[in-house]
Amino acid sequence: MAKVGIVMGSDSDMPVMAKAAEMLDKFGISYEMTIISAHREPDVFFEYAKTAEDKGFKVIIAGAGMAAHLPGMCAAIFPMPVIGIPMHTTSLGGKDSLYSIVQMPSGIPVATVAINGGANAGILAAKILATSDPELLGKLKEYSASLKESVKAKDARLQEVGYKAYMEK
Repeated sequence: MAKVGIVMGSDSDMPVMAKAAEMLDKFGISYEMTIISAHREPDVFFEYAKTAEDKGFKVIIAGAGMAAHLPGMCAAIFPMPVIGIPMHTTSLGGKDSLYSIVQMPSGIPVATVAINGGANAGILAAKILATSDPELLGKLKEYSASLKESVKAKDARLQEVGYKAYMEK
């Protein structure tokens, strides 16, 4: 049974949403990915959101651009956490999406990551699930340690070769 639902309004969102899926894969978290337009097929969307809990979802990651109704509507129906990913848009650079997702009415919270922040959405979903899963929490701690080691390695290289050579990578 999938623990996370990943939903997007358009296949143009796939490159960003794939980053969320990749992080979930990294941590061994099951998910189901779906394309549903809240505006073009509201009946399908409502059925998705109403049955998500029965499917075993503990978190929904919803990506949306422009009017960005998908995350907020999921949060209005689904009783557990929803993480919104605002998509970069050509007209307003994603600020429209960000504002739409982050400015939900009282009682309908949506955790919101950066514009095109698919990877962070996957990590946040893992952190939410880790509150009741010690094995997953251990994987997250290992991941954090690997990030620290990566920064140390980059600094060691910088100290060794200097900034000019470092920039020539």
